[in-house]
Amino acid sequence: MTATEVSRPAPSRLRLPSAAWCGVLALLAALAAGHLVASFVSINASPYLAVGNGAIDLTPVRLKDFAVRTFGTYDKLVLLSGMAAVMAVASAAAGMLSARSPRPGVAIIALFGVVGGIAVYARPDLSAVALLAPLASLVVGVAAFVLLHRLAPRKQDASKHASAGSSRRSFLLGGAGIVVGAGALGGVGQLISGTRDATASRAAVGKLMPATAAPAIPADADFAKLGTPSFLTPNPNFYRVDTALSVPQVRTEDWSLRIHGMVGKERTYTYADIRNRPLVERTITMTCVSNEVGGDYVSTSDFIGVDLADLLAEAGVRPGAQQLFCTSVDGWTSGTPVAAALDRGRGAMLAIGMNREPLPLEHGFPARLVTPGLYGYVSATKWVVDIEVTTWKARQAYWLKRGWGEQAPIKTESRIDTPKGFATVPAGAVRLAGIAWAQHNGIEKVEVRVDSGAWQPVTLSAEVNLNTWRMWWTQIAVKPGTHQVFVRATDKTGYTQTDQRAGTVPDGATGWHSTTFIAA
Repeated sequence: MTATEVSRPAPSRLRLPSAAWCGVLALLAALAAGHLVASFVSINASPYLAVGNGAIDLTPVRLKDFAVRTFGTYDKLVLLSGMAAVMAVASAAAGMLSARSPRPGVAIIALFGVVGGIAVYARPDLSAVALLAPLASLVVGVAAFVLLHRLAPRKQDASKHASAGSSRRSFLLGGAGIVVGAGALGGVGQLISGTRDATASRAAVGKLMPATAAPAIPADADFAKLGTPSFLTPNPNFYRVDTALSVPQVRTEDWSLRIHGMVGKERTYTYADIRNRPLVERTITMTCVSNEVGGDYVSTSDFIGVDLADLLAEAGVRPGAQQLFCTSVDGWTSGTPVAAALDRGRGAMLAIGMNREPLPLEHGFPARLVTPGLYGYVSATKWVVDIEVTTWKARQAYWLKRGWGEQAPIKTESRIDTPKGFATVPAGAVRLAGIAWAQHNGIEKVEVRVDSGAWQPVTLSAEVNLNTWRMWWTQIAVKPGTHQVFVRATDKTGYTQTDQRAGTVPDGATGWHSTTFIAA
């Protein structure tokens, strides 16, 4: 060992808080840069969203079902917030590991960029040019980290007050610059992506008036004053369950639907083609397969559109076809049984409106499929742009690959809405109310049972059609104390729903819904 080597000072170390901030601020700059570039390509090219979408695709079915059941429509917010927290902690750790040398942090920040690139590359709705977004994240993230690492105050600076103060000021100014720059990049990206917002396109469609209107809803179709939902669900209250982290923005002038595969003649329809046809209106209740016993993922709307069977007839479905392999603009797929789509008595639709308005953006604007009697994951592709007529063996849709059922008929179920669980009500006459559904069979009767007593029939609302829910209510006499009420429905095939509890996977939940209340 030479004298020079003995006298060489040890490499200076960053203070750990400063090192951690190097990682966090570099992550912020990386995400902002990726978002800006993605705004020119597709918002789904943003590495943050691409990784989030990848996480959704890789999440085990039961965990995903748990998230929907537990967090409802906030499941995506929970995912994104959790991702942000994990990435912030990981980037802070990367910074602290780089207290002596920037290499570990550079490697971890670069790894984030590579993961983002893989997630973007795996997206079925993105082209190769979308990889520019994660590349921008990688380059900007590494550059920001190296710059901040160079400016950050060292431990040795503590004995040199002037040097320490200057170093802190440089680091604070550099960090502030990164924050401001990231905010500017992200803001510009948001503004640019906002120019592709479909809100104006939706507004330009105007009110939709069908050539064939649905029959008027009878006044006694619901018992809303007695505690049931209104018969028609207002658009803002209609349940939403899908895999889209960001709502696709598709303008009517950019949208088209291609029907191909096992057909006599491939067809492509523009929005104007659909809008200018005689529109039909149908009152339909939709149910999500993720709806637990007694759950809220069931809603009813007056859908407006055209018969899907007409479009398929124009294409000419060939013998042997089994499914419509339907693709959304964001790459999500579903498989709809051909027999259900062609069944004119069922009334499957390519819908462009809900409750006399164009489809809300989050419910599939400009167009979606609605196939009564089947759970949404096989029947109701939102933002649909492609229908391939094929067989079950040839193509497997998103949820079918994950072990869910193929045909997915909606199961006969019922729910108690009043009284709420563990509510306190006056003893004596207690009002019960709720809903039941059995699309496409229809509800024949609903019964309730108090504690271990006999089943009692209830009063049913007017039936609108076989594809809609029915409301029910009754009044019971109870003594003071705690009571449990059960409900069950019988459909028009004679089937009475089972008391055997089953989860939502693979083809819908079963079991009697019950509620417990206190009579005082």
